[in-house]
Amino acid sequence: MTASAARKTKIILGVIGLSAIGTAFVAGPANAWWYPYGYGPGIYAPPAVVAPPPVYYPPPGYYAPPARVWVPAHWQGNYWVPGHWS
Repeated sequence: MTASAARKTKIILGVIGLSAIGTAFVAGPANAWWYPYGYGPGIYAPPAVVAPPPVYYPPPGYYAPPARVWVPAHWQGNYWVPGHWS
């Protein structure tokens, strides 16, 4: 007897659960989800967010120029190269 009572309880709770889900996702007007216009009292689910909206991240305001290095005067093969910035 306890097996059939447990089975009946599962069925009843399943029906109650499915009806709760059906009530939560009932079709409503195209107004804001928190205003039940014209449909009486009920449970309305907020819209589900699937993915975040695309966001534009601007680049930093200042790009530092690459650092320049002073190269002292030197011989390069048979040629004398005076000092210069790289």
